[in-house]
Amino acid sequence: MRDMSDTAVSPEKETTRCGFIALVGRPSVGKSTLLNRLLGAKISITSSKPQTTRQRITGVLTEGDHQFLFVDTPGFQTKHKSALNKRMNQAVRDALTEVDVVVALFDAARHTDADEALLSLLPPNKPVIAVLNKVDLLADKTSLLPRLDALSKRHPFAALIPLSAEKGTQLEALKIEMAKHLPLMPWLYPQDDLTDRDERFLAAEFIREKIFRLLGDEIPYSTHVVVETFELDGDSERALRRIQARVYVERDSQRAILLGHQGQTMKRIATEARQEMERLFGGKVYLVVLVQVKPGWKDDARTLQRLGL
Repeated sequence: MRDMSDTAVSPEKETTRCGFIALVGRPSVGKSTLLNRLLGAKISITSSKPQTTRQRITGVLTEGDHQFLFVDTPGFQTKHKSALNKRMNQAVRDALTEVDVVVALFDAARHTDADEALLSLLPPNKPVIAVLNKVDLLADKTSLLPRLDALSKRHPFAALIPLSAEKGTQLEALKIEMAKHLPLMPWLYPQDDLTDRDERFLAAEFIREKIFRLLGDEIPYSTHVVVETFELDGDSERALRRIQARVYVERDSQRAILLGHQGQTMKRIATEARQEMERLFGGKVYLVVLVQVKPGWKDDARTLQRLGL
């Protein structure tokens, strides 16, 4: 995992293809789950709650002569109006203008106002592949046909693919369709890279994921995680990582819930996050997590900029 180099790193082949692919869709439609499945590793956090993803993250998949650069975007939504949500929606719009291919995810079971809003944003001059996700949850698979037919009339999609990101079905069919539209160009990342994000960013994301998974509906949306220190104790990839992170909340009552009785809730969050880090980083992690109250951070433009949002 490293930053993009200014020089091409692919083999010198005239057949080498590389391109950016935006994964877009409404909240909780399965974008991050699909990204992790395609990569065969967990780099994007997931939960059953909407708006888990806040910042763009690029996943790198190199197979044969193709390098797929997946841009996992926040869920596009129309319900919440905070400055943070406006920034997340703008990140989706920006991704649609910057990539080579768009994969638009829809729930196979239902169509919402947020889906309608997303359809209106799809670029007419770029290949867009429609994915109907969560087909494994359909009791009646014949309901897919009218759903696919209705969707095909809403946009000139390059392909329509029903799949299950959770089960990993139909991924090869999706990769074949995406590969058709990648530009002929050198790779931008080394073959073994998984993401453009560094371990510091991923550490903060894993902590935030556990907050989303372990707490109720209100608290996760009022938190943000910043890694303040990230130190390697040793030279090898398996070196001990010493990490101190700070969780920002908006109210004292939220801090109390986040900490839990005698700090037990935060202890569980930190333990599970540390275990996720160790699996991905391949080495031991020593993790300290602090909690601080910062009222109104979600609607303060300067705070959002300072926090990298």
